[in-house]
Amino acid sequence: MLMKEINVVIAGKLSDRLMSKVETAFTAYRLWEQPSQEAFFKEKGNDIQAIVTSGNPVMGASKALIERFPNLKIIASNGVGYDSIDIAAAKARNVIVTNTPQVLNDCVADIGMGLLLDVARGITSADRYVREGRWPVEGRFRMATKVSGKCCGIVGFGNIGSAVARRAAAFNMDIHFYDPSAAHKVTGTATSHESLVSLAQAADFLVLTLPGGEKTRGVINRDVFNALGSKGFLISISRGSVVNEDDLIEALQNQTIAGAGMDVYAHEPHVPEALMAMPNVVLTPHIASGTTETFNAMADLVYDNLAAFFSGKPTLTPVK
Repeated sequence: MLMKEINVVIAGKLSDRLMSKVETAFTAYRLWEQPSQEAFFKEKGNDIQAIVTSGNPVMGASKALIERFPNLKIIASNGVGYDSIDIAAAKARNVIVTNTPQVLNDCVADIGMGLLLDVARGITSADRYVREGRWPVEGRFRMATKVSGKCCGIVGFGNIGSAVARRAAAFNMDIHFYDPSAAHKVTGTATSHESLVSLAQAADFLVLTLPGGEKTRGVINRDVFNALGSKGFLISISRGSVVNEDDLIEALQNQTIAGAGMDVYAHEPHVPEALMAMPNVVLTPHIASGTTETFNAMADLVYDNLAAFFSGKPTLTPVK
């Protein structure tokens, strides 16, 4: 079968490189540009063999979407997380799901370390202090928190968590982690904890790199913030769903914790007004993987998975 004979639906706007590669190789349809999606499903639904999507909360592949394509064979996702893709529905239909692990580890870990440094040292706050003309008037900027020698607690010790650990170790930080699935792995000098609360009690900075999904929804809650304490900082770079945002806002307002660095949120792209009003919170718009190099590598891997599958070869990175 020629690649151009394969019909693919692109679920939402992705990188130009990815959409160009898919649209050049296959007969591709942009779902969000269809005047009537219902009409599209009726006209083309039986022809679609692949969905190209992302694991972010606003795209994904729901059971309802999967069921509109009776001859669907593969869902190729751009990103490492896949909690917004109905894996059970895909498996029930023998539909293969692929993602793009590994290629974004370094960039996500870099942002995690950047947020950690920022909330501790007040880099963006200091930038505003200078730009607002406050330095000549008010004098020295406020005292900050030292990073070196502190405890970096990592929740989820997979590929990204391990990459964060390597960076934190370079800052002479003590590495602690909580991840039941990683308990058997060789962790070098990292200290394992048996509970989230225990890790939070030990940590000066609690970095979240655990996967999203129902099993982890809201696990970073009031109990964890109480354990982290008034000198502790939260760094959230995994999935917004893992943090109970109401509990986080309460902890910040009550000074239960010292501050937070956030790249992901529960209801993206919407960020609670309360968080935006807090000077001890650094907010970025889900940019952790957002470098040209990483986006290109992700696009190439999505395409390579599709090309391998439709050439009768094993996919490179199937979700198991």
